[in-house]
Amino acid sequence: MSVPEVPELLDHAVAALGGTRRDGQVTMATAVASAIEDAEHLAVQAGTGTGKSLAYLVPSIRHAVESNETVVVSTATIALQRQLTERDLPRLASALAEPIGREPKFAILKGRANYLCLNKVHTGVADEPDTELFDAFELSRTGREVTRLREWTSDTETGDRDDLPQGVSDRSWRQVSVTSRECLGANACPYSEDCFAEIARRKAGASDVIVTNHAMLAIDAMSPATILPEHKVVVIDEAHELVDRITSVTTEEISAAGVTLVARRLGKLVSDETADALVGAGEQLGILLEESQNGEWTRLPNGAGEIFASLRDRLWNARSEIGPAKPGTDPEAAAARQMAMSATDSLHDTVVRTLTVFGEADITKRFDVVWKAVDDFRNNTRHTLRIAPLSVAGLLRTSLFTDSTVILTSATLTLGGNFDALARTWGLPPHGDVNDDGARGNGWRGLDAGSPFDFPKAAILYVADRLPPPGRDGIAAATLDQMVEMMTAAGGRTLGLFSSMRAAKEASEKLRERVDFPILCQGDDATSTLIRRFADDEATCLFGTLSLWQGVDVPGPSLQLVMIDRIPFPRPDDPLLSARQRDVDARGGNGFLTVSANHAALLLAQGAGRLLRSTADRGVVAVLDPRLATARYGGYLMAGLPPFWKTRDKGAVVAALRRLTAG
Repeated sequence: MSVPEVPELLDHAVAALGGTRRDGQVTMATAVASAIEDAEHLAVQAGTGTGKSLAYLVPSIRHAVESNETVVVSTATIALQRQLTERDLPRLASALAEPIGREPKFAILKGRANYLCLNKVHTGVADEPDTELFDAFELSRTGREVTRLREWTSDTETGDRDDLPQGVSDRSWRQVSVTSRECLGANACPYSEDCFAEIARRKAGASDVIVTNHAMLAIDAMSPATILPEHKVVVIDEAHELVDRITSVTTEEISAAGVTLVARRLGKLVSDETADALVGAGEQLGILLEESQNGEWTRLPNGAGEIFASLRDRLWNARSEIGPAKPGTDPEAAAARQMAMSATDSLHDTVVRTLTVFGEADITKRFDVVWKAVDDFRNNTRHTLRIAPLSVAGLLRTSLFTDSTVILTSATLTLGGNFDALARTWGLPPHGDVNDDGARGNGWRGLDAGSPFDFPKAAILYVADRLPPPGRDGIAAATLDQMVEMMTAAGGRTLGLFSSMRAAKEASEKLRERVDFPILCQGDDATSTLIRRFADDEATCLFGTLSLWQGVDVPGPSLQLVMIDRIPFPRPDDPLLSARQRDVDARGGNGFLTVSANHAALLLAQGAGRLLRSTADRGVVAVLDPRLATARYGGYLMAGLPPFWKTRDKGAVVAALRRLTAG
């Protein structure tokens, strides 16, 4: 039987799911179908309420069924993965079974470290505790959690960490899981037939749609082995986070504790002399890092080259000494050997990567950025060297866009009025086309599918142009006064988005003394719990930083005021973003606009997007940073925001909030 066209399938699905036709959804679904058919990349901005999940799932399922090819859907967050696999896809598969002729199959696929490893559970091979972070209470808790995980092994059908009824710490989970490099492999593992990760991969290989995450895309791109099943179409939801997630996966680190952990894992696999030499190299590294300055390394400190070369050589000697596995090695010994080899290889490769950076004298020709960071945990200080790619555009261009047709979508993809800024970071050539009909050019096109919201009637954008510009000495008294006035007019119902945790805590402490309604602050409890409490009580306010700019979905009267304390520029001492900005400047571009302003514009749009989550919502987005009105870049940042009704009149805003509260 022939498969109906996308508009017909979409109408059938919407009717079966009890929804209503949305023009933006139809426009997007049709564009996705055309992009797949024409093998042309597509970037789609689809505002909240458009129904973008259905708009890309319907044409994806149609293509998968008609061509008998798997479609990969990648998300940035676990929340969206769960929404797709636990709600959207089960209902949609049932709805499309009749017109398509069979029920479409789908699966979720994550990295191997997200699944229980039966070999590790049964052999008892565990990671050694990190001596720098040793804590008796933590160790006791880890023991209890590992016991619970071992008991859960006999109850779970998936072995998926996200299916665990009650969460555990990362430390505990590492005791029962392995990375892909630590895995023995299906041929060597005695539990390969029952392996949860392998079962998930087999299920994925037989599915029409696979739901995975951006990190898996990166791992699949960099791995010589095939991780994802054969596919020609990739849909990237939450595409505004793609670059950050890929960067995170490709960032490595070196520390004295890391060297010690490798030496401990090597155990009896190498001679005492080899192990002692490696420990000595780690101690030298620790002294170097403690004495070196924080921030970016544009050149190696005195003596660092010799220390890293020595560490590289001693890691290589240890790796060579391990030798091949002996026939008949028992599973426990094989697992310990594989973990030792994996840890040694990984650290060796990172040291070589670091030395390669400084092997290029011209800083403008380097592909990686190296910096020293200091992390504090439970009164313990760790000095770490990190290395990250200056850009992931090349990786994405060659590994993703060359081999697949890619659909990129999010509620916020246009910056400064077009898609070009994000396109450059993805490795796509800019062309500046942003038209309702999807202007074509250079192998990809951009489409703004619109939004069901009547922005000018639903919301006000207030820019406080008469407040003092934000500084380093805390929140100005005049800014706090305006916060109190607006929050009081709104009767609470406020989401406060701050540029730092320090500012969020300062505002919480000072405003709790001046208002009569509860103010929750990020860090007081689990973020998900705080959001739930905020949504359940209309008078409650919630203050916080980065994760709240993108992670809050509270429709209804509990949220009528979004306050933003300052334009969310990246910290000037952020080594990676500073290096990227310098690189753009060196190539004749505007580094501030390309990196810092685009970073701020994306977050600002995400933060403002917290206000309207349903067509019935009304309220105010208040930006308490006068630079949005007075600085030359203000217009560029404003161009990325929804077309709210704009004002600088505080009195009009307070009056509007009072009317909303009274109504």
